Amino acid sequence: MNTRTGRTPRQSRGQDTRANLLQAAVSVFSESGLHGGSVSRIAKLAESYDRMIYYYFGSKEGLFVATLEEMYRQYNEAESSVELNLEQPVDALKKATIFFVRYFRDHPEFVTVLNSENLHKGKHISQSLLANQFSKPAIGLVHRVLQAGKTKGIFRVDISPRDIYVMISAMGYFYQSNQYTLSAFLDEPLRDPKLYDQWEAFVVDAVLRTVRTNLVELG
Repeated sequence: MNTRTGRTPRQSRGQDTRANLLQAAVSVFSESGLHGGSVSRIAKLAESYDRMIYYYFGSKEGLFVATLEEMYRQYNEAESSVELNLEQPVDALKKATIFFVRYFRDHPEFVTVLNSENLHKGKHISQSLLANQFSKPAIGLVHRVLQAGKTKGIFRVDISPRDIYVMISAMGYFYQSNQYTLSAFLDEPLRDPKLYDQWEAFVVDAVLRTVRTNLVELG
């Protein structure tokens, strides 16, 4: 037994196998979706066997649910590392907004797997026993920032943390998920760093304009 982790070698190997299968599933599902991503392809990428997927996850659909949970876990883990100075609510809200928007940019696999699940109308994520816990950390972050600004009288008191979170997510997600079609439609390369920076600044400005009171100018 490993005295540091309290796990036997067999348990450690099992956890490593499961983690490798999840990592491979993220890659395959983000590229091919649920129906296009085969069990054999995932197992091969993980250097494992088909039967191990059924052993750990029950079915390909079970693996897809676990993949969604893992991606949200990583999202929440990244969010928990964001350090905000609530004594400066404007700067804190800017920083939080940039984090959320950039997460979609920096994790395109998150966007494509969510696209796949939305095609299934949330059928699989609704099977997760953890689903109703996923949004709490992110919305909690927005809530703390808004509350700090409300206390100081610089943010509107009638603003909902959920609405601001959805607003930020919608703008960050849509830009990433539709960048190829929008680039063709608008005849602009939206993946260009300068255009992305312009969009990010626009999102931050839009959020601040939405939450501020009429008595304060937010630079």
